[in-house]
Amino acid sequence: MIKKLAQTIRLPLLVVIAAFCALDLQAAEDKAPTVKHKTLWEQIYEGGWVMIPIGACSVLTFFLSGDGWMRTSRKRVAPGRMEAAVKRLFREGDYVGAYNYCKANPSPLTNTLRAGVGMLGEGKVAVGEAIVGALQQESSRMNTYISYLSVIGVCTPMIGLLGTVTGMIKAFANLGTSGIGDPSGLSSAIGEVLVATASGLLIAIPAFGMFYLLRSRSSDSMHHVQDIILALFRKMPYEHMAGLHISGEELFAAMPNWVAQEEGAEIQASA
Repeated sequence: MIKKLAQTIRLPLLVVIAAFCALDLQAAEDKAPTVKHKTLWEQIYEGGWVMIPIGACSVLTFFLSGDGWMRTSRKRVAPGRMEAAVKRLFREGDYVGAYNYCKANPSPLTNTLRAGVGMLGEGKVAVGEAIVGALQQESSRMNTYISYLSVIGVCTPMIGLLGTVTGMIKAFANLGTSGIGDPSGLSSAIGEVLVATASGLLIAIPAFGMFYLLRSRSSDSMHHVQDIILALFRKMPYEHMAGLHISGEELFAAMPNWVAQEEGAEIQASA
């Protein structure tokens, strides 16, 4: 009888204890601070006004990286069909046709080759100087856009640091006005302004990486062009083309006018 009474009393007691435990847990959850996870857009917005130029630099970095990758490829610098065409014309000895083909199909390979073919009548030294000058010009033109990645890599951390400094000035100005009654507010403001510096570094690191990668890729492609041109001009019969004007373009260098006048006077006197 006593055993049954104890079992009867124990069940309601357990229910009451469980209810009190549930109330304590609910109260603890109500007192615990709610953790809010910020979205990516909210974090970007907290960076302030500097996130606008940093965002523009990120878009420009993406564009310059893609453009530079295509611009420095061997297929773009020295297309296979153009290489095969100029080799065929050189085998046939049709240097005028090679010059016209290079002029009608511009590329770093054909532009450099056209400069050399146009100077064949001036001798080996003039041809070499023309080719070297054209190679330097094409390399400089190719690296112009690539160099902008280096500029972005230098400027974006500075822009982010500027945003951090201006944000810190604002945060400490608020601290001087309202006091240090709420340290969490100050730490939150400092964390917000550091977003600008982190964003600047996030853009600068890939920009620098792509700059060095594309510069090496550009050098490799230009060396490939140089190898093709050296193979084409090897054993070139310069002695058979001395004085020829292969390009057919207008020559602006004329005889000095005083020499022409003296020759005319001599002809008149002899007549």
